[in-house]
Amino acid sequence: MNDLNTVVTTSIDSFQMSPAALIALNAVLAFMMFGVSMGLRTADFSRVLRRPVAPVTGLLAQFLLLPAVTCLGTWALDISPGLALGMILVSCCPGGSFSNVMTWIGRANVATSVSMTAISSLAAVVMTPFNFALYGSLNPNTRDALQAIALPAENMVLMVVLVLALPMALGMIVGAKFPGFAERSERHFRTASLMVFLLFVVISFSKHWQTAVQIAGAVLVLVIAHNAIAFLVGDLASRAARLPQGDRRAVTMEVGIQNSGLALAILFTFYPEAGEMLVIAGFWGVWHLVSGLSLAGYWNFSQRRLLAATPKTAGDCP
Repeated sequence: MNDLNTVVTTSIDSFQMSPAALIALNAVLAFMMFGVSMGLRTADFSRVLRRPVAPVTGLLAQFLLLPAVTCLGTWALDISPGLALGMILVSCCPGGSFSNVMTWIGRANVATSVSMTAISSLAAVVMTPFNFALYGSLNPNTRDALQAIALPAENMVLMVVLVLALPMALGMIVGAKFPGFAERSERHFRTASLMVFLLFVVISFSKHWQTAVQIAGAVLVLVIAHNAIAFLVGDLASRAARLPQGDRRAVTMEVGIQNSGLALAILFTFYPEAGEMLVIAGFWGVWHLVSGLSLAGYWNFSQRRLLAATPKTAGDCP
C-alpha cells in the first residue's frame, strides 16, 4: 500500500475541480434527484407505514450494517487511511438514484425500492455526516486522517439538503401537479442524468489517467469486493427478515447501489486534496452500474426462464 499511497499523493492536484465545475456537479446530483422524485407520491411514504418491514430492513442494512462492516473490514485488512475513508464515506451514502430502474429491470418490487430511495435520501441528511464521523473515528487507522481533514458536519448537512432533500420535494410537487409531464420525461431524466454523471467521472479520470492506470488494479479490487459485500449485506439482512423474493431483491439492489455521486460531491466540495478517497468514489460510480445492471439482468433472465418452465393450467389454455 505504501507504493500506492506515493503514486496517489504525487498527483493530488489533478483531482481538484474549479468552482464552476463543482457547482455543476452538485447541480447534476440535484437534477438526478429531481427527475427520480417526480415519480414519487405521498402514497409511497404511507406504504412504508403500512408495510414497514422491507424498507426498515433495507435502511438498517444501509445505514448500520454496511458502514459497520466496512469499518471493520478496512481495519482488519489494514487498508491505507485514504482508501479506507473513501470506502467508509461511500458506505455512509444513501441508495443511488439508478437502483429503482435496476430493480424494475430485475423484476423485483419497485414500490419497495422507491420507498427506500425516498426514505434513505431524507435520512441521509443526518445519517451520512453522522456515520462518516462515527465510523471514520472508530477505525484506528483512519482516526487521525479524519481529524486532519476537519469534518465540516454542518456544511455537509446543508449540502445534502440542497442536493437531495430539496430537489426531492420539488420533484414530488412537479410530479403531482403535472403527472403527464412527469411520466413522459422520467426516462429522459434518467438517461440524461446517467450520461452527465458518467461524463463527470470520465473528465475526472482523464485529468490523471496515468495515475488511474497505475492504481487501477489495487483500487478496482477494493471497489469490486466492497460492492459485492454491499449486495451481500442487503441480501442477508432481507433473508434474516424473511422477506419475499421481490422485496429481498429490491433491498439487495438498494444497498448495493450506493449514491457515489453524493460521495464525489462531498469530496470535491470539502476535501479536494483527498486523492485516494476520490479515486474510490470515482471507481464506485462506474462499477456499481456494471454490477447492478448485471445482477438485474440475471434476475430478469432467471425469472423469465422460471415462468417459461412453469406449466400452464387448463384455465390458461386458449
